[in-house]
Amino acid sequence: MQPIHTLDEFFTRSGAEVSLYHMGRHVTACPRQLLAPFERGEAPWPEPWKGQARLAILFRLGDMPEPAIWFLALPLDEQGILVPAQRDAFLNRLLETLGRNVSQVGREKTADVDHLMKDNPLAFTPSITFQAMLNARATFDSGLPASQHFEPVEAYFSGQQHIDWQALGLQGIADYVVRMEADDAESLAKAFTSLPTAVIHSVCYCLEHQPLPATLVSALHQRGEIAAQEGDIETLCACLRAVGSTHAVEAGEWYTSLLNDAAVCGPDVLAAMAGRGWTYLEDAQRLPLFLQRLAEDERTDFAAVVRDIALIPRLRLPVMMALRDAHEGTPIQRRLTTMMSHRNS
Repeated sequence: MQPIHTLDEFFTRSGAEVSLYHMGRHVTACPRQLLAPFERGEAPWPEPWKGQARLAILFRLGDMPEPAIWFLALPLDEQGILVPAQRDAFLNRLLETLGRNVSQVGREKTADVDHLMKDNPLAFTPSITFQAMLNARATFDSGLPASQHFEPVEAYFSGQQHIDWQALGLQGIADYVVRMEADDAESLAKAFTSLPTAVIHSVCYCLEHQPLPATLVSALHQRGEIAAQEGDIETLCACLRAVGSTHAVEAGEWYTSLLNDAAVCGPDVLAAMAGRGWTYLEDAQRLPLFLQRLAEDERTDFAAVVRDIALIPRLRLPVMMALRDAHEGTPIQRRLTTMMSHRNS
């Protein structure tokens, strides 16, 4: 029997039912075909986060009564390619637990699978919002009903029923966002300016994981601008993050206008753009402006942010070219000189 070298091979040979989800920058479905070339070191991870490929793996093995969930943070090198040592150690431990003949795994063995996450250097615990979004996305993708928290949220946003917003559950908001149809988005957009700030934050942190219709993008833009005028940076950043997965001209123009305003474009705004709205930085004017603002503000960790966005395959070359083209004496050049001196010391 051929040895098993990757997690993808393990799932194939074991006959497991598997669903993968990105858990780094966004909670989104991850196509299974990404895993094999990534694990072989042939392709970079498309959505790196903090130098890792963060994945949720939902799988059912043998006669497991319920699917198991693994949260794995696989380390990446400076090119975004898998550093395989920890993956190999985890795989060996997995095969020792289940036995090498993974195509014939019995119930007594599958019960041990959950224990593999204990003392596992690859394991991580997602934020509460990411957990809620994963649960909402996975149940929806599987054709299962939403949680019990969904109906009160639906009633609240539609205005059908007066509900104390403090009674709304985050899981219900996540379910609502994932199952949101055009008329739901319309209702939410209309209600947006009058929602309590705490509700806006919770909704935004769920909305950031998926594309949004134009009416909702406009409502987020409008609410974000009000927050900027009021000096409410947390709400501004929440709204900026919320439009991060939406390829909308209005959102791109909003990002540009903020980058042109040095007074409002502080470290938190730049972090929101880099963390959730990085697709808008794939722009010949916006990216150099972003890097300029990042370099000008001494409160930012220029080196860390540049390394982070340069790991994203689609941004790697544009970032390198923008840094290379920075003129002598500019803030970007000064920051690069500092980076190099730290690296060489």
